[in-house]
Amino acid sequence: MTQNEATPALTTAQPEDYFQLLKPRVMSLVVFTGATGLVVAPGSINPFVAAIAILCIAVGAGAAGALNMAIEGETDALMRRTRGRPVAAGRVNKNDAMAFGAVLSLFSVMLLGMNTNWLAAGLLALTIVYYAGFYTVMLKRRTPQNIVIGGAAGALPPVIGWAAATGSAPWQAWLLFLIIFLWTPPHSWALALYSAGDYAKAGIPMMPVARGAKSTRLQILIYSLVFVPVAIAPAVVGLGGWLYLAVSVLGGLGFLGLAYRLFRSRAGDPVGTEGPDKADTVGREAALYDVKAEAKPARNLFAFSIVYLMSLFAALLIEALTGAASISLIG
Repeated sequence: MTQNEATPALTTAQPEDYFQLLKPRVMSLVVFTGATGLVVAPGSINPFVAAIAILCIAVGAGAAGALNMAIEGETDALMRRTRGRPVAAGRVNKNDAMAFGAVLSLFSVMLLGMNTNWLAAGLLALTIVYYAGFYTVMLKRRTPQNIVIGGAAGALPPVIGWAAATGSAPWQAWLLFLIIFLWTPPHSWALALYSAGDYAKAGIPMMPVARGAKSTRLQILIYSLVFVPVAIAPAVVGLGGWLYLAVSVLGGLGFLGLAYRLFRSRAGDPVGTEGPDKADTVGREAALYDVKAEAKPARNLFAFSIVYLMSLFAALLIEALTGAASISLIG
């Protein structure tokens, strides 16, 4: 055995690379919706316990992201939008990323269980296993409904937060789950419409690849027509107040308008499948919003969907923190 063979290769990973393994953009949304579920839940919770619970939700979400990147490293390397990720780019070893995710998973679940209750911890564990295992390994390459079924993982954080605060998961918590669950397909398919070439190259049967752009645009519109009334529902059942009603209705009208404009567009058709303009040189998620002209209706819905979902949960959070009166239009 030569000296070079006996000496392990030195890693080029930096702390920033491990932070990127946590998918901070996705984590921020998970933390926000999880914190909203915790605050909106009835009763009170010790601020220190609440802070630890939110930390656990954040770490758990990051752990799922790290496991996803470890499993998807070779696939990510084929896609312009994701090839700059730490494992795909070779800055972090796949096994290191897997170990990092596994340790964070165990840490977050155990700490949440000991700090709050085991229902919340169990839901967090389910989220991690569902996303990293069921979605990433089983669903993503096998069905164009991958994001529909897999969306349950991203929709669980408000239920986890609610359970952490109360030890229970009533129907109101699952209504928040349903909002995110129905939001996910139009949000993700809008992105997929102008990233279809990447998904096809990576062998991932996202809806535009498997069913075509026209079918995808129609399904986005149908899901949007179902999603927006559900998004307004918290105001109807007394979970949200007047601020929430205004945000959900006005934002919902904007969401439907953009979904209809996307339906009438040619986004995702062959002329527009080249993907983000900067992706060839940047190879990072920063290129998500720099698209060719014909793909802008898809980009606009994708961007607005993030703002709308954040606004819905922000309205709930503000009302809960300020004690704003809830309204109920049903008895």
